[in-house]
Amino acid sequence: MIRCTVLLLFVTVSRVALCDPVPEVSFEQDIRPIFKAACFQCHGEEGVKEGELDIRLARFLIAGGDSGAAIVKGNAAESLLFQRVRDGEMPPEESHHLSKNQVETIKKWIEAGAPTIRPEPETLEGPLITPEDLAHWAYQIISRPAVPTIQGSERVSNPIDAFILRQLEADKFSMTEPAGRRTLIRRLSFDLTGLPPTPEEVAAFEADETQDAYSKLVERLLASPRYGERWGRHWLDVAGYSDSEGYSVADLIRPDSWRYRDYVIRAFNEDKPFNRFILEQLAGDELVTSPMNNLSPEDADFLAATGFLRMAPDGTGGAVDDVNLARNDTISETIKIVSSSLMGMTVGCAQCHDHRYDPIPQADYYRMRAVFDPTFDWKKWRSPNNRRVSLYTDADRKLAAEIEAEAKKVEATRTVKQKEFIAATFEKQLAKLPEEIHEAAKAAYETTAKERTAEQKELLKKNPSLNVSAGSLYLYDKKAADELKKMAEEAKTIRGKKPKENFIRAATEVVGQVPESFIFNRGDHEQPTKKVTPGGLMAVSLSSEVSDIPDNDPQFKTTGRKTAFSKRLTDPNHPLTARVIVNRIWMHHFGRGLVETPTDFGKLGAEPTHPELLDWLAAEFVKSGWSVKHMHRLILSSSTWQQASFRSSELSTADPENLLYGAANLRRLDAETVRDSVLFLAGVMNDELYGEPVPVMADKVGRWVLGLENLNAGRPGKSKPLKGQEFRRSVYVQSRRSRPLAVMEAFDLPRMSPNCNLRRASTVAPQSLMLLNSDFALGYSQSLAKRVNKKSPEKIEEQIQLAWNLVYSRPAENSEVSSAQTFLKEQAVLLKDRITVKEGDAQPAIQAEAFANLCQMLLSSNEFLYVE
Repeated sequence: MIRCTVLLLFVTVSRVALCDPVPEVSFEQDIRPIFKAACFQCHGEEGVKEGELDIRLARFLIAGGDSGAAIVKGNAAESLLFQRVRDGEMPPEESHHLSKNQVETIKKWIEAGAPTIRPEPETLEGPLITPEDLAHWAYQIISRPAVPTIQGSERVSNPIDAFILRQLEADKFSMTEPAGRRTLIRRLSFDLTGLPPTPEEVAAFEADETQDAYSKLVERLLASPRYGERWGRHWLDVAGYSDSEGYSVADLIRPDSWRYRDYVIRAFNEDKPFNRFILEQLAGDELVTSPMNNLSPEDADFLAATGFLRMAPDGTGGAVDDVNLARNDTISETIKIVSSSLMGMTVGCAQCHDHRYDPIPQADYYRMRAVFDPTFDWKKWRSPNNRRVSLYTDADRKLAAEIEAEAKKVEATRTVKQKEFIAATFEKQLAKLPEEIHEAAKAAYETTAKERTAEQKELLKKNPSLNVSAGSLYLYDKKAADELKKMAEEAKTIRGKKPKENFIRAATEVVGQVPESFIFNRGDHEQPTKKVTPGGLMAVSLSSEVSDIPDNDPQFKTTGRKTAFSKRLTDPNHPLTARVIVNRIWMHHFGRGLVETPTDFGKLGAEPTHPELLDWLAAEFVKSGWSVKHMHRLILSSSTWQQASFRSSELSTADPENLLYGAANLRRLDAETVRDSVLFLAGVMNDELYGEPVPVMADKVGRWVLGLENLNAGRPGKSKPLKGQEFRRSVYVQSRRSRPLAVMEAFDLPRMSPNCNLRRASTVAPQSLMLLNSDFALGYSQSLAKRVNKKSPEKIEEQIQLAWNLVYSRPAENSEVSSAQTFLKEQAVLLKDRITVKEGDAQPAIQAEAFANLCQMLLSSNEFLYVE
């Protein structure tokens, strides 16, 4: 077991000692973090003491090792440790060499007499977490700060604005002007649904003069099923959602993964309280009350939620070089997903050793892993197929049995008929042979093949027409063989009426199977060392009052560890979870989180730009019952979010990254939104909700496109029709790790390895090439042109205005109309010799193609691809 008593005593003593004056340079604040990151692994951690030197405490440095004292108080030049780091000899790895500033800090500390802030502990047993570690902002209990008072400002719509304005005004700035209504509805529609508004919706919003026009618009979009598809996709990123296993080049398909995707979309549409959302994803199997072989719809949903724990790459269903390594890799990647998405901490960095920067001992990593060990028992591993949970109910089984009995009746009748046909055919063939061999031939035919004598075998060989069987009957009597085929097809049709057996990709424990958990030396599963029990981060336990995690909770058939862990995470006293989630919500609304590193709230991550606002939002989130839609309403109703994107030159110079939020950020559409918006504008989008993913295949030139695989001698054959599924939203497109859809990959579609913590928008040549000459761009530009022409078939100017209103959510200016008309005329001249028709006038086809080219230009423009 891991001993922590010394640590707790040290922390208690240290808190008292913090009242003393703090030295300008101290071991605890300045030196220990340097050594922890670069030196502890060889000098003190896990009992390793190269040269018998332990440097985890200042007094250990003075005591020294085999070479004597490591430091001489007040004399850096004579201190062996300083000489070695100054000359680049230590740490020995070049990548770990200390910076000039770090070396200078060590020198300054030694010259000052190597001071400490407080007395050091007598011994070190187990992990060491200091008050300086616990002072980090992310470990402080979430409080609800007082809302600042802003005098004389009409821009304070809610507390968010007060926090933002206080910081802006402190730097002598204020908010920019409010965005216009067309800008707002376009921004809001993309933000909440991932789709542009229709011209009719824009016009209605502009014409609505009621005071609650904007709030009504927000509520309408929040109530749209498109909202869950958009915001569910955000969560699927950090959950690492994939329809394939990854890990190896085989990248096997996950046939049931989509049920988790649908669960997430429904959860967001229903505004499922996020603490419940977390509980169901981590411990849905422990919420099930119906039998596992007869699940209720509610319990099936709970199990679908646990797909969250099954999203990590998993190669154990196929051939791998080291099966035990593959199993443990799956577990470690699962822990990365859980810790990064819910805790905002790089817990995975403590798999092989204590975290170099954050107070996360290696023991913490394996205590957290112990929570999931009963689910992922690597010594009694269940492959992906063996983890599937059937959705068949007793009613399904009863109906299937009745249908099977009906099919077997047809088959029994067919068997009798078949025997009659075979017997009759044999007699016909026998009659054609000399009568003297009839008796012997019949005896040979009726004897089973393995019991026939040599003479019988020879007789049948000489007379092959007598070898009448079920397989050869059609050669003798085609009428009988159609009849039998018809009966077989009847049985098949009957069986086709059976309820389809569907499955869930779930994460469950095996009742009564509870493995022991150990720390692995250097992360090697073949080197278990100390035994550990399940738990959360020790730093959280020390800084706040949150519940522990029991080994086995008697109220559950299984261990109950995952339920306890989820309740710990959503305890109002837990300092991380609520902050992490509201930071993500803010990030998706503004393009950047209040903490710019959404999965790293540790020391290497960014500090919050507005720490009090972050805490106020986290407290408000918990108070609202963990309602995501409440946070949407709050953020979207703020003047901060409703600002225009224009910034003064002074503000741009002083705050180039817009960290003060003095204006809206110009944001590029993400990969799914580009594709979805093009489908939407072209008028072809299939808005069907939920269901199996639309498949992805390689086309003839190797690009990944939508389609059913149809290989011919290993090469792509003619594509099979998708019957309208190719027009579904991108969240329903198969997300296969090795097959990113080409049109979305160009616009930075993330690959899950194991998840996507933060999307980055790039501007690269393949984007322009895709919009210039891909089948996607050309085809849907024509569809958009046809849509426009259908609504305004006569007047070119009306067509131009409609195209502008569809794509840009605004009318075209006079100069734009004139330029568009000029383009259409010039393009028609260029196309004149390229387009021919068999009969009649080619001009309509030329004009249609020219307008399609114009539509392609609009869809390729920055104004379409970026949102103000």
